[in-house]
Amino acid sequence: MVEENKLPELKLDAKQAQGFLSFFKTLPYDPRAVRIFDRRDYYTSHGENATFIAMTYYHTTTALRQLGGGADGLSSVSINKNMFETIARDLLLERTDHTLELYEGSGSNWRLAKSGTPGNLGSFEDVLFANNEMQDSPVVVALIPNFRENGCTVALVALGCKECLLPAETGKSSECRTLHDALTRCGVMLTERKKSEFKTRDLVQDLGRLVKGSIEPVRDLVSGFEFAPGALGALLSYAELLAGESNYGNYTIRRYNLDSYMRLDSAAMRALNVLESKTDANKNFSLFGLMNRTCTAGMGKRLLHMWLKQPLLDVNEINSRLDLVQAFVEDTALRQDLRQHLKRISDIERLMRNLEKKRAGLQHIVKLYQSSIRLPYIRSALERYDGQFSSLIKERYLDPLESLTDDDHLNKFVALVEASVDLDQLENGEYMISPNYDPALSALKDEQESLERQIHNLHKQTANDLDLPQDKGLKLDKGTQFGHVFRITKKEEPKIRKKLTTQFIVLETRKDGVKFTNTKLKKLGDQYQKIVEEYKNCQKELVNRVIQTAATFSEVFESLAGMLSELDVLLSFADLASSCPTPYTRPDISPSDVGDIILEGSRHPCVEAQDWVNFIPNDCKLVRGKSWFQIITGPNMGGKSTFIRQVGVNILMAQVGSFVPCDKASISVRDCIFARVGAGDCQLRGVSTFMQEMLETASILKGATDKSLIIIDELGRGTSTYDGFGLAWAICEHLVQVIKAPTLFATHFHELTALADEKAESHTKHIVGVANYHVSAHIDSSNCKLTMLYKVEPGACDQSFGIHVAEFANFPKSVVALAREKAAELEDFSPNAIFSNDTAEKVGSKRKRSCDLEDMSRGAAHAHRFLKAFSDLPLETMDLKEALHQVSKLKNDLERDAANCRWLKQFF
Repeated sequence: MVEENKLPELKLDAKQAQGFLSFFKTLPYDPRAVRIFDRRDYYTSHGENATFIAMTYYHTTTALRQLGGGADGLSSVSINKNMFETIARDLLLERTDHTLELYEGSGSNWRLAKSGTPGNLGSFEDVLFANNEMQDSPVVVALIPNFRENGCTVALVALGCKECLLPAETGKSSECRTLHDALTRCGVMLTERKKSEFKTRDLVQDLGRLVKGSIEPVRDLVSGFEFAPGALGALLSYAELLAGESNYGNYTIRRYNLDSYMRLDSAAMRALNVLESKTDANKNFSLFGLMNRTCTAGMGKRLLHMWLKQPLLDVNEINSRLDLVQAFVEDTALRQDLRQHLKRISDIERLMRNLEKKRAGLQHIVKLYQSSIRLPYIRSALERYDGQFSSLIKERYLDPLESLTDDDHLNKFVALVEASVDLDQLENGEYMISPNYDPALSALKDEQESLERQIHNLHKQTANDLDLPQDKGLKLDKGTQFGHVFRITKKEEPKIRKKLTTQFIVLETRKDGVKFTNTKLKKLGDQYQKIVEEYKNCQKELVNRVIQTAATFSEVFESLAGMLSELDVLLSFADLASSCPTPYTRPDISPSDVGDIILEGSRHPCVEAQDWVNFIPNDCKLVRGKSWFQIITGPNMGGKSTFIRQVGVNILMAQVGSFVPCDKASISVRDCIFARVGAGDCQLRGVSTFMQEMLETASILKGATDKSLIIIDELGRGTSTYDGFGLAWAICEHLVQVIKAPTLFATHFHELTALADEKAESHTKHIVGVANYHVSAHIDSSNCKLTMLYKVEPGACDQSFGIHVAEFANFPKSVVALAREKAAELEDFSPNAIFSNDTAEKVGSKRKRSCDLEDMSRGAAHAHRFLKAFSDLPLETMDLKEALHQVSKLKNDLERDAANCRWLKQFF
């Protein structure tokens, strides 16, 4: 509940209220905009926004007040400074369904002072990050959809996209509706802009103003694209980059290569818990939370965020990162020393952005200076390293540091600050230009000090004249509304009343005493005030000059920020690898077309970091031609889901350049991780429908290659058992025979284990590299205790496991007996029964089916054709009704085929 007295009071008189109401009516309707009005000592919001804020942030409508009366009345809510910052952070950093506007003014005169969106924080950065580090860099993309080549690929997840600009009216086609759905699934805000903004006219000329260096490379880059330049034009317009000259020459432009990084879709990011979520019980629930041990103020965190969304594919690049991590793991003293120094490094990237945007003050310069003077310590710590990677450390850090800190670069900046800033005043929290920096400032300082001495002498002389002790009896007050004045207590006043009325001018008599002056003090005080103003103006001019000079070091600081961020993240990896109870190990990395994926004693890093967990390690051996496709069966809660996810997480960590939670690891680089997570698992937000399950599976069938990794957890549970099994079987065959990617397929369909059965191989088309594994559990018959062993072992699972559990749970004997009978009836579905040469009907089982091999082979071919036709459906471009119609048609065709095939008929 809101504590009413904590809400700022809505203080508007009738005239002010009427003026505001007339202004508010003129605002255009925008359902996404949350508009907040700055009333100096508090804020307000009105109309639908007020209700939204009351419900979302105060959690009650009792916070609402009515502004104006009758039909013109407007719901209003008042907001204090802390709540305003909370709302701004939530709308711009957490949610992606609103924009934020801040208005300043009074009466009926208001102007839009700040506006921001989740992808374009704009001028709200100061509010958002005044007391918090900037952990992620939001990205806004512009998109001109081109569907003529049967689809388009957009790197939303890899870029960390928060907002997407689309030409208006694109949402009407079915293709674009699918694109809209995909964007929404990725947590991206859709912003429609006029088609006229997606233009290329004057684009090269505009970029020439914004981008550093020559215009020729810019022209060459832009001319190599067909659609992207129009999208870039819309971005420039939306971000208003050309509105202020402060942006000129401050940008770089480069082509983003989709093939440089592992692809991760939003389903994989969720399944592997890569980034933080509001629902995380603690920071170690996510990979980012676990791996984030960075020390710099914000920069390291943002780079780690980016690296986790963009794992590397180049073996040499991965090994370079791993070499550096190994160096820091092996040399504990070096690691700890460097981390201590990095804790003193400010957010150089943000400080430079403030400089470039002309939003910086002297305190920003001082923070850059304080970071710069840590560099010699970082350099000397690195120079002391003499291990096997010393040449790499020299190349990556020592050589660049040497050139960045020479007398033409950062040493020059350090000298500028030491000469221009009064560093002694920093202890008092004051940021001032040193008076010795400029002759005019020095002369003004001398004059100011001379006047201070004269005022002090006058104070002393007056105290003697009045026969009062200086300071204790006769006080001198500065900076009052009257300037410099003398003050005595009311108690002392009668003693000097005669002199006071004849020689001085009494200004004020109050409880704290009597204030008075004379012509000499007034003259000296006026002169002093004039000099102070001149000093301030001179200092302001010099501060601007120092800031302008500091801004010329932007490229130096950009390079430095990049290097220190990288060092910070790699030290963070090393710290994690060394400090875990069971240390991490360095993985061996091989190119994607050779080698296997062998993880010995592998663990899930986030699960083992939970206080209540004693993690059981497992081996995973994905070997080409032997166990490249693994079917994993076993009971619920037995550890299947954790196991298959930990393999994905280990591979992702390795390709980011981190050690992995294994005893030993060899990894063949993967270009993509696909994850299809079962409907019953908590990692999937909301309820998974069968259609959603099929759409996700279709994206795997279309997008995966033999260089990907596929993780499937519980496929086919969204429909009937026979349909689900049939689809699961056909999908498995397709993955094994066509896609040939290493796959971990966790399932409740024990019948799928027939794919790997030796007899199956001898009778059907040779299926290469399928192996069965199961998660084990132990049942102690003496005390009826069930123990999950969480060990992944070769072979299929004991299928009667569930009945054992029911028996130990004291189910009635009649129920257990019936369950055994029904299970026995269906056991023709086991691998041995399916592929048995004995086609005779077994007595006493009406539902028992056994099919000859020719019948089964023919049925499997029909099922395979069904799956191929299904995977070829352009589901992304269909609406739900059309998609269901097409799937129903395919199912009917398959049902017709089943009329002459007993094996296939059992699925209907």
